[in-house]
Amino acid sequence: MMVMMLGLLPWEYGVRNMARSPLNLALGVAGSGLVVLLVLAAAGFVRGMGRSLGHSGDDRNVILLGAGSEESIERSEIRRAVTGIAAASIPGVRRRLGVAYVSPEAHVALVARREGDDERFLANFRGVQAEAFLVHPQVRIIEGRAPGPGELLVGRLAATRMGIDDGDLAIGRTLRIAERPWTIVGRFEAPDTVMEAEIWCDLQELLVATRRESVSCVVLTLEGDAELADVDLFTKQRLDLELVAMHEGEYYAKVLAFYGPVQVMVWITAALVAAGAFFGGLNTLYAAFAARARELASLQVVGFTRPALLLALVQESVLTAAAGSLLASAGALLLLDGIAVRISMGAFGLVIDGPVMAIGLTAGLALGVLGALPPALRCLRMPVAEGLKAV
Repeated sequence: MMVMMLGLLPWEYGVRNMARSPLNLALGVAGSGLVVLLVLAAAGFVRGMGRSLGHSGDDRNVILLGAGSEESIERSEIRRAVTGIAAASIPGVRRRLGVAYVSPEAHVALVARREGDDERFLANFRGVQAEAFLVHPQVRIIEGRAPGPGELLVGRLAATRMGIDDGDLAIGRTLRIAERPWTIVGRFEAPDTVMEAEIWCDLQELLVATRRESVSCVVLTLEGDAELADVDLFTKQRLDLELVAMHEGEYYAKVLAFYGPVQVMVWITAALVAAGAFFGGLNTLYAAFAARARELASLQVVGFTRPALLLALVQESVLTAAAGSLLASAGALLLLDGIAVRISMGAFGLVIDGPVMAIGLTAGLALGVLGALPPALRCLRMPVAEGLKAV
């Protein structure tokens, strides 16, 4: 009754009209669903990359790098002696049972191949000592054990990074690196970090295999009131070591900024495809609304205003887009969430969480409103007499 008093069409009228043409309804739901699914995939890509790099650094960890290599840990080279010097000279380094949380590490990208196979794959290797598991608490061995000489510990996404089947990196399998056989003895996970796409091995073995005498960095964990300034003071006092100190999180933030153009390109690609689908949907709605010219003119004759009719047409479009958005959201959760994506620095999983779902649903509703307005306005501008004579 209130709806009639306001001059609006009943809600049920728009709902019934949706079912009047099942084919048009199915096409509208499918079209809007595909657009929303594309938006969800783009948002999940950006979200996954941001979370992976954002969670890779620990708030209490500080990285010592070679001066001038602040943006690439692979290019950094520092003397191995820095490990002992830093542990003895920097106040506030965390210790447990006399063991300092100071981890020398070598980060190297190397070509590996499966035993008995000549096909080569690029993988990210990290040479570590036992202290690495202290400074990187995100890492948890889920199968097997830590690596010894000539052995490997592979991350959960290492196979994705290499572009091979996960079974090729099963425990007991062998990889040839630098023409030497290395046996896989364990697997680890480090959720939402770039470390999951790495292969860990013994530091000394990796240095020998790559004919290096220097490490890439030294990661140390601070405790209590110790701050980055304490480590920075150490680097300024020991100019002979040519070091620079930064928070681990700050380093990965710089890496994320480096991949900023990639994220922009993902959004641009999604926007272009969505725009194409949007304009295609406009053509469909123009034809659908034009076919209802006599119906709309008749409703105006019995007293319904053009704004009321416009609202009813937008309602139908929004309901169709909402149905497509819900189907796309369910599909994204089932098919896209956690899907591993390979990039040059490693691999990460798409993330379809609350914020991403909100972006997708908002895009779907906006598609329903903006897609209905131009054809609806054009159709309602037709004079009533002309509309009544429309076929």
